[in-house]
Amino acid sequence: MVAKVLALTTAKKARSRLVGSNTHQHVQLTDFDPLDPATAANPYPYYRALLAGERVHYNPKRDVYILSRYSDVRDAARNHDVLSSASGVTFSQGSPPFLPTSDQPAHTRMRKQLAPGLSRGALETWRPLVDELAREVVGRLLAQTPADVVSTVATPMTMRTITNVLGVAGGDAAAFARLSNQAIRITEVNFSTQGLVSLMQGITGFRKLRALFTHRRDNGLLKNSTVLGQLTALAEQGRLSDSELSLFAVLLMVAGYETSANMISTLFLTLANFPDQLELLAQRPELIPSAIEEQLRFMSPVQNICRTTRVDYRVGDAVIPAGSLVLLAWGAANRDPRQFDDPDVFRADRNSAGHLAFGSGIHACPGAQLARMEGQAVLREIVEHIERIDVLEPPAWTTNANLRGLTRLKVAVTPRVTATSLSPV
Repeated sequence: MVAKVLALTTAKKARSRLVGSNTHQHVQLTDFDPLDPATAANPYPYYRALLAGERVHYNPKRDVYILSRYSDVRDAARNHDVLSSASGVTFSQGSPPFLPTSDQPAHTRMRKQLAPGLSRGALETWRPLVDELAREVVGRLLAQTPADVVSTVATPMTMRTITNVLGVAGGDAAAFARLSNQAIRITEVNFSTQGLVSLMQGITGFRKLRALFTHRRDNGLLKNSTVLGQLTALAEQGRLSDSELSLFAVLLMVAGYETSANMISTLFLTLANFPDQLELLAQRPELIPSAIEEQLRFMSPVQNICRTTRVDYRVGDAVIPAGSLVLLAWGAANRDPRQFDDPDVFRADRNSAGHLAFGSGIHACPGAQLARMEGQAVLREIVEHIERIDVLEPPAWTTNANLRGLTRLKVAVTPRVTATSLSPV
């Protein structure tokens, strides 16, 4: 995999010099670069520029074509016959044989194995646990305020949820989080010393998570009621290979933690920046589900994903050549004013149906319902018990090119005073 990434990066540099000097008509050059830490930390000004320009942009430095408009991104995500995932879905273009980096028919076969454990009915059995965890972590925040939302709420909530659902609970949640953060670096590879270090760190984290799962499987510690317990049974029946099973385990652990943790941590920041919307939710708690959809649109946990064109791909008057890397900018599409009025404003009562935070098409996130359940449970506790959220220091953002979330957000919360909480005089 390391050799492949290095070869691809070298080829990109040569190809970008050729393509960049002969840009196709109706393709606009851009310096938008998600691998730049400053851009990753605050991509929205760049998104506005992309959305105001041509339908297709090209970054010669990264040799990547960029789609940002809602309709173009959605259509490309659904056009899996023309835009392939098999060459990798991140800039590193690492492509181990598992769900995100597979095309039909392999994708359908693997997705069918996963579906029963993540169906709406199966996930409903976990709702009492999710609700209990939400009460616990928000209660801890109220007791410890001021505190860091990421370490106090987002990390323990999402890590304990996903490890229970998968069947690997019982370890140190903070250790799981560190390994997940380490493994996700495998997506941040570039042709530099720092990039190679990041790649090796990612591979190390990946291997450690895989070893954790393998240990539990080999020692009979996976319950049949858990997702990984069910997948292990399928592997024993020969319907999944051992390699696919291990990759499923790591993928679900990392993706299930990272995206939900990002959603919950940024939710606090959004409510701090839009206090009127927190008050609206207190008055109309039935809006909590739509508010979570709006948060997913407004601060998409996954900002982009890549595809590779099998043949020339036309977008309006522009043509993206066969064999090109194409970046589908979910974060930009979810802020497209052609699709959403006042897209840079959070509105809890907005109808955000159709947002692309979970992707679209056959590769739509299989864990979307679990993420929604977690977000709604935490937001219910916030609305019921917190009147105001104040940010005490500048937020610290991740610099991952694909994911957007917080590494630290120190806040002070003001408890909500209700009639039941008042003591008799």
